[in-house]
Amino acid sequence: MVGSAIERELRKRGQKNIVTRTRATLDLTNQRQVADFFQAEKPDEVYLAAAKVGGIHANNTYPAEFIYENLMVEANVIHQAWNAGVKKLMFLGSSCIYPKHAEQPMKEEDLLTGLLEATNEPYAVAKIAGIKTCQSYNQQYGTNYISAMPTNLYGINDNFHSENSHVIPALMRRFHEAKMNNDTEVTIWGTGNSMREFLYVDDMASASIHVMNLDKATYDKHTSEMCSHINVGSGKELTIKEVSEDQVLRSIVTVDSTSDIKSIENKYDGNSQSFEINFQLTLPDETKLITIPTTVRTRASGGWSGKSLYITSQGIKIS
Repeated sequence: MVGSAIERELRKRGQKNIVTRTRATLDLTNQRQVADFFQAEKPDEVYLAAAKVGGIHANNTYPAEFIYENLMVEANVIHQAWNAGVKKLMFLGSSCIYPKHAEQPMKEEDLLTGLLEATNEPYAVAKIAGIKTCQSYNQQYGTNYISAMPTNLYGINDNFHSENSHVIPALMRRFHEAKMNNDTEVTIWGTGNSMREFLYVDDMASASIHVMNLDKATYDKHTSEMCSHINVGSGKELTIKEVSEDQVLRSIVTVDSTSDIKSIENKYDGNSQSFEINFQLTLPDETKLITIPTTVRTRASGGWSGKSLYITSQGIKIS
């Protein structure tokens, strides 16, 4: 989802020499295949958006797959990028890298200050390893490999699996199925009180390109050798209950606005997630730095807009 959004945004900006591979043609967990790819293509820049991802249920059900596949992808791509002389690389992580009980909103400095959320710990550990791999290669080899941690993403090419998807596509599927089955009740997992921050994937793509294009001095000024990543978010958090009751989201699949939401409180709740906002962007025009100190954010109308996403494919309109 993220990789295709970055490709769309790059092409929109006139970039033509873009090298991509599908999972069917390049297995990023295979060291030899990755090495051969980098030696053949010799790219100047790399956006490392590939990952095994899923919602709470998927993370809790397939922990070995999540930690193994993500560690292998990161290690192979980052090492072979360095081996091929790649000038700049961006590693894309996840907000789940932060401790379960981190103070809200979460700051980059909160990394490794406490225990992780148990339901996605293997995935989080792998993503932390990706950050530290970039950091270590920079320290030892003088590379310019940076890391950006997006909040909860949704958008074009999202995963609507009944159990393994993230919050917004999962709710949309459940609303759709309720409509098709004439159900008057939609079930959500957890208490509904957990907080989430959402960002449309094309906004994330614009932010990624903006950060990739920052000169090293600017990026380094607002990170540190041992805290080398930045957060990317919308700046607005909602409870799961608020998202499930949103009339825009319901209207996409024409669910009756009076449909009841039933919570299963003994199911996974997940940890609350929101980012400290210090570093702002305006989008979608040519992205421009407005203020600095530490974090990147896109200013979107409410942080997410399912109607914009699924009705127009234009994404969130930026205020």
